[in-house]
Amino acid sequence: MIQTAPAAAPAPQHPGLHRRRAIGLVLLAAALVLACLASLAVGANPLSLEQVWRGLTEPDRSEASLIVWTLRIPRTVVGLLVGAAFGVAGALIQALTRNPLADPGILGVNAGAGFAVTVGVGVFGLSGITGYIWFAFAGAALATVLVYLIGAAGRGQVSPVTLVLAGVALGAVLGGFSTFLTLIDEQTFRSLRSWGIGSIALTDLDDTASVAPFLIVGLLLALAIAGPLDAIALGDDLAASLGTEVGRTRVLGIVAVTLLAGGGTALTGGIGFVGLMVPHVVRWFTGPDQRWILATSAVAAPVLVLLADVLGRMIARPGEIEVGIVTAIIGAPVLIALVRRSRAAGL
Repeated sequence: MIQTAPAAAPAPQHPGLHRRRAIGLVLLAAALVLACLASLAVGANPLSLEQVWRGLTEPDRSEASLIVWTLRIPRTVVGLLVGAAFGVAGALIQALTRNPLADPGILGVNAGAGFAVTVGVGVFGLSGITGYIWFAFAGAALATVLVYLIGAAGRGQVSPVTLVLAGVALGAVLGGFSTFLTLIDEQTFRSLRSWGIGSIALTDLDDTASVAPFLIVGLLLALAIAGPLDAIALGDDLAASLGTEVGRTRVLGIVAVTLLAGGGTALTGGIGFVGLMVPHVVRWFTGPDQRWILATSAVAAPVLVLLADVLGRMIARPGEIEVGIVTAIIGAPVLIALVRRSRAAGL
């Protein structure tokens, strides 16, 4: 059983913190509903809310019904799942490493999963998510371990910037290898071109259903270790003295990140910066409590992913810009701002 730190030493909370959390959660829930409606209504063929509702409730052979059920519902469901997965994975990595610059994309976790999938498709001839998802998990886990080992090589305490540099370097190397493989055999890797950019439009409900259990287990595992993560924020030695099993918490955290980032990458090819931005935003009203940060990130991150997807559809109509490109355009300045902050040395 995972032991949490005793309740004898909780951090003092502002009297209005609970109210701020409740208001923030309600606003995020409302934003999520609106983002889902926008995802269903906006596209190359605009539909009114009345047409969307009729297509949902009266599925038939009409154009509106076909568009809603075969195109927009699948990508909305994928956006909800992978948004929550990448958002919680980012918050989890930041808590485990006490690194405010951490994110599955920045630390090379998504690149590791993507490279492993590329190898699975090119070397082993895998062609479906159910076949290469295990490669995604293995690549995500291996990249997580490698980044930490590279960042810690020859040093004691690993700094946030060192981990970021190690992650960016590893991600660039793995991304280069992936691109090389796709170029030498374009026919085999044709289906991975848009996938590698980060898109929620390429997955059907059957593939989503096959990955969803892994993502749900990862989310539940992350929430289960939220209490010990609060103790780890005080430092490993103090956390251990308070009764937290630091080693077990870190192992379970890595398992959760592997399931979330690996599963999300298998579905979309990886969507960067979601796990970086969302936890910082939700901390404005949740405070440092990891239970609230993780739970609220699971609601806020899908809002970002779905709105970025809608924006990509609107500005490039009748085509679209993949959601991974939109989040990168938004997230890159956020990363620069965080690096320049004098207190970006830990959480």
